Amino acid sequence: MQKLISYPISAIYYLCFGLTLVVFHPIQWICFNIFGYQAHKKSVDYLNLVLLRCTNILGTRYSFENRGLIPKNAPLIFVSNHQSLYDIIAMIWYLRDFHCQYVSKKELGKGIPSVSYNLRHGGSVLIDRKDPKQAVPLIKGLSEYIEKNQRSAVIFPEGTRSKTGKPKEFAQSGLKILCKYAPSAYVVPISINNSWKMVKFGFFPLGLGNRLSFTVHKPLKVNEFDFAEIMQRTEKIIIEGINKV
Repeated sequence: MQKLISYPISAIYYLCFGLTLVVFHPIQWICFNIFGYQAHKKSVDYLNLVLLRCTNILGTRYSFENRGLIPKNAPLIFVSNHQSLYDIIAMIWYLRDFHCQYVSKKELGKGIPSVSYNLRHGGSVLIDRKDPKQAVPLIKGLSEYIEKNQRSAVIFPEGTRSKTGKPKEFAQSGLKILCKYAPSAYVVPISINNSWKMVKFGFFPLGLGNRLSFTVHKPLKVNEFDFAEIMQRTEKIIIEGINKV
């Protein structure tokens, strides 16, 4: 029944979603090319706020818990499970004070209004998942950037989204490079729940009435642990925070 009801609501949502991306694309261009980084960042922040509001059409609600645990004035590596693109929209808005840069697949770097422009010009890195060697210097550069500027990187170690909410095995390589070249950073684990329910029927129609929750866990100081322990603790903490499905 929900699926049937969702068809017209999803159509309205996608219309609003698409218009938002189209409207903010030239706004981003103007902000970046005329006013610089800070203006561009603000435009991206508010783009994602509007995209969040678009999801309210679907009855979607959000909670982002324990943001007070996140260290300030330090480089940060946010590590999370990954369930849908709505993870990213919410994280950009709720973590906007931390200047998040993303490790993303290169396919997203072209063809999508607003999204592709931000990935290419906002400081994120676009990697070819079929060519791991190409990713190493890019992630190294991101690590050095957040270390120098006390900003943050976001990485999803599963590598791809979980379609059922059940976490996939975490890969180590990306996080290992980030930790190696940003030794004064904190790893901040985040558990995401219910984002997968937005796309449980696929991309059309969308799930209705979901409450997406993001739980920030106690940070781990990179230079206080060896990497194996950071990896083990981070994966364990994130998985324990995911609701059983």
